Amino acid sequence: MTDTTTPQSTDETPVDPVDRVLARADARSGVSVFGGAQALQDAATAGRGDSDGDQWDREERAALRRVPGLSTELEDVTEVEYRQLRLENVVLVGVHSQGETEDAENSLRELSALAETAGAVVLDGVLQRRPHPDPATYVGRGKAEELRDIVAAVGADTVIADTELAPSQRRALEDVVKVKVIDRTTVILDIFSQHAKSREGKAQVELAQLEYLLPRLRGWGDSMSRQAGGQVGAGGAGMGSRGPGETKIELDRRRIRTKMALLRRQIRDFAPARDAKRAERKRNTIPSVAIAGYTNAGKSSLLNRLTSAGVLVENALFATLDATVRRSETTDGRVYTLTDTVGFVRNLPHQLVEAFRSTLEEVGGADVIVHVVDGSHPDPAAQLATVRDVIGDVGARDIPEIIVFNKADLVDADTRLVLRGLEPKAVFASSRTGEGIDELRALIEATLPLPAVEIHALVPYDRGDLVSAIHEQGMILSQAHEEGGTAIHARVGEHLAARLAPFGR
Repeated sequence: MTDTTTPQSTDETPVDPVDRVLARADARSGVSVFGGAQALQDAATAGRGDSDGDQWDREERAALRRVPGLSTELEDVTEVEYRQLRLENVVLVGVHSQGETEDAENSLRELSALAETAGAVVLDGVLQRRPHPDPATYVGRGKAEELRDIVAAVGADTVIADTELAPSQRRALEDVVKVKVIDRTTVILDIFSQHAKSREGKAQVELAQLEYLLPRLRGWGDSMSRQAGGQVGAGGAGMGSRGPGETKIELDRRRIRTKMALLRRQIRDFAPARDAKRAERKRNTIPSVAIAGYTNAGKSSLLNRLTSAGVLVENALFATLDATVRRSETTDGRVYTLTDTVGFVRNLPHQLVEAFRSTLEEVGGADVIVHVVDGSHPDPAAQLATVRDVIGDVGARDIPEIIVFNKADLVDADTRLVLRGLEPKAVFASSRTGEGIDELRALIEATLPLPAVEIHALVPYDRGDLVSAIHEQGMILSQAHEEGGTAIHARVGEHLAARLAPFGR
């Protein structure tokens, strides 16, 4: 069997567990693995910028954080309310086929970042090359036994697989490694459940979790026992009620389906209020700009830089889930909204895509999409493809798109040339330093749709409300003060044009 001892660094500098896994995979396969992929920013470059505002949510988010150890000897009973959760020790496992080495490395690093965001410490892992995952244990019997030895050696609590495991694969792998086994989807759902704040966000996450849990319910002992029939049944039903009865696990499945139906109704009930707000913006011809992109690409930071919104910014995956809408203005006075949306990730669980479809409608209903890409990421093309796939799923492929390569302060000149070849019309911006922000604002203004109706009107001086509405909702081409009122040449929406029709000239 392959040696499972963990390599030690030659100096006092600790070795990154993912680097160790990939180095071990390189040594076995003889293939050089593409290096340097980091799903999270380096601590030295992830500091908060001055434009991020007060961020009151940061204190609440940090109130329940995970720490390496947790003492049970409490001096005061009130400490129970404020104690912190223990970090889980995890081991990663992934499978990739021939020719997908780079993707496997980026995916494994991203899984490590997901585990860290969820509250775990990555200790070690296994990366296996094989044509297809093993249908029984995902990695095969021999590799599963090697994984068991690694888990025992490092004292891990959990094994995380870099894919969505079938229920049978998860059970079989748990039987071999003797610790809890979860998959990538479970980790993402756990992060979403931690970060959801609004009622709608919590309902969406709970629905996604139940959809994932339903086919994976496991029962043993009392869970497989059946309800008693006949005279010993509930209420002493007597003759005609004898039978095998219903197992407890079947009752659990029915409760889950009932809860899912309730959550779907709740999510549908949130829609009218959201639609009313969107309809009001449309009625007043207020264009909307949706900021979409990969998780941790810097969408919230960009919103803060553009509007001083004070949205929570954190060097973590899926730090913000709930859509945030902020008001902004063009240089010529037109009002528009900027919406920060939930981030995407490769292999995003379909349960989340379905549950968050109402939130993703903000992207589908936008007039312009600002697609934010992490310029410092080693595989920006994959980020672009992942986000565009989801944008297509919500029917937003025809909406004008502005590509922004964020974190430009971390990108050298050679990388900029490569990125420029990938998207020639993209904007290079940095939410941290402010580079490219003015160029992005100008491009958003140029891309925003113009009001539909061109009007010439002489508005009486006692109708200042109409002049104010033209300034707020339309685009003034010329304005002059005459004896009979204010002469205005402007472009406005259809609703306001109808109000101005009596004063046309």
